[in-house]
Amino acid sequence: MADEDISYSVESEEQLWNELNRAVATQCPAEAHETIDDALRSWLYLASRCRDDFSQSEDDVVSCSQSLLQGCLFHTNPEYVRTQIIYSLLQEDEAGPLYIIASFLLLDGLADEATFKRMIQEGCFYRLLELINDRKEDDPGLHRLLLELMYEMSRIEQLRLEDLLHVDDGLVTYLFQLIEGLSDDVHDPYHYPVIRVLLVLNEQYMVASTTAMNDPTAPAAPLTNRVVKCLSLYGPHYRTFGENIILLLNRETETSLQLLILKLLYLLFTTKATYEYFYTNDLRVLLDVIIRNLLDLPNELMALRHTYLRVLYPLLAHTQLNQPPHYKKDEIQKLLKLLVGSSNVHFAPVDETTLRLVDRVSKVKWLSDEGAGASEVARKFLGISLSQTDVASNVSVVDVAAVTEKPGVQTPSRKAEVEAAEVKNDLTDLSSGGETKEAPKPGRPKKPLPEVPKHRHGIPYVPPGLENGTRGSSVKKAPPKAPPPRRKGRIKHTTTSETVKSISELV
Repeated sequence: MADEDISYSVESEEQLWNELNRAVATQCPAEAHETIDDALRSWLYLASRCRDDFSQSEDDVVSCSQSLLQGCLFHTNPEYVRTQIIYSLLQEDEAGPLYIIASFLLLDGLADEATFKRMIQEGCFYRLLELINDRKEDDPGLHRLLLELMYEMSRIEQLRLEDLLHVDDGLVTYLFQLIEGLSDDVHDPYHYPVIRVLLVLNEQYMVASTTAMNDPTAPAAPLTNRVVKCLSLYGPHYRTFGENIILLLNRETETSLQLLILKLLYLLFTTKATYEYFYTNDLRVLLDVIIRNLLDLPNELMALRHTYLRVLYPLLAHTQLNQPPHYKKDEIQKLLKLLVGSSNVHFAPVDETTLRLVDRVSKVKWLSDEGAGASEVARKFLGISLSQTDVASNVSVVDVAAVTEKPGVQTPSRKAEVEAAEVKNDLTDLSSGGETKEAPKPGRPKKPLPEVPKHRHGIPYVPPGLENGTRGSSVKKAPPKAPPPRRKGRIKHTTTSETVKSISELV
């Protein structure tokens, strides 16, 4: 979809949007490929002009892609439009059109996974590798978008073997160096797109290796996991990556991304060269996160629980956590007892895989107490007898690699479910007629208070007229008589020989 023949005199942003809306609203028969191509060229040219000349906002670029997805032009023949845009990704070299193309494919692929599968079939993975290697300095925004597109495309379906063979040590090292270069700013938009690409590449290596084990036509030479290889050789130089994946696991609620992190952690803790890749404090944080998540997982998420337990064993057995002082030993033992149901009757019956994995963790040397494992707990509390083949862990990289989840699925929380149930019960009580007051519970009879003494110095003095109990009787004292009215005239002066009458006599 070259745009050499497109010539618009776009002088304002309003005119640009009018022309773009007119292009995506083109109506034509599904077989009119030339008309569709002309309209797509117009849309691509105008959307590129929007980003280059009028707006650097990512929201405006997304609006351009959204307008095409919702327009009549796309719905006329969706498969043909997707094919043309995929071919444009394979051929385009200019940053402006590439940004628009990548934005559309990302938006369309998130809505319909068939787009990402079609991109893999058409060889877009190798093309994205080339663009990611070359576009960091030219256009940081485009580089980040290409990383996001590669991540979303690669986690939908298994890549072809020839695609993985194009990944070399130079690319993986380059991605680790990007993370180290951004280590001073954890909010930099490059951090997590780069980390996610490395995580999904590791998963693709794991899936490819397990598939080759069961495929007689696979090449004899095993495929090298270049992510683990780079950390095995140069791990101390790239510790920022390790810190970030622990932080990401701590706050991530998407199940598929949790599994991506756990799969890499499993390989790092079972590869001798990377036993001590993480700092000790980071390992303690990771242990806290695993304990919290295992306690919070609902009963039905057995696959995710099994993966956490498979990571927990090598974490405790192979890393610095096996050295004294042993961190959270009591909490780990309580967790294991909870998981096998020995101290909580509210948990569902435990499956044999969980029992086997818990038994394996409980037999870590510094954690075990006189050899009491999950097999003994199961026999004593649940009436289940595990054979030696069941107790011995048959865990391999195949089991870890096989656990998958659809993108976007959020991990439910046991705590959140309990809180939601309590809120629902409260709402039910309110809707049924308000809060009902509980009947007062019968309590113990109150003891009478001690009598307060009437006088602290013995028997108080009683006036003569109150000897017969008048003070406590119902007879009230008569109020005193009112004084006589004041005389208005002056008082006449009397002689000294006259006697002064008392007030009683005057009355």
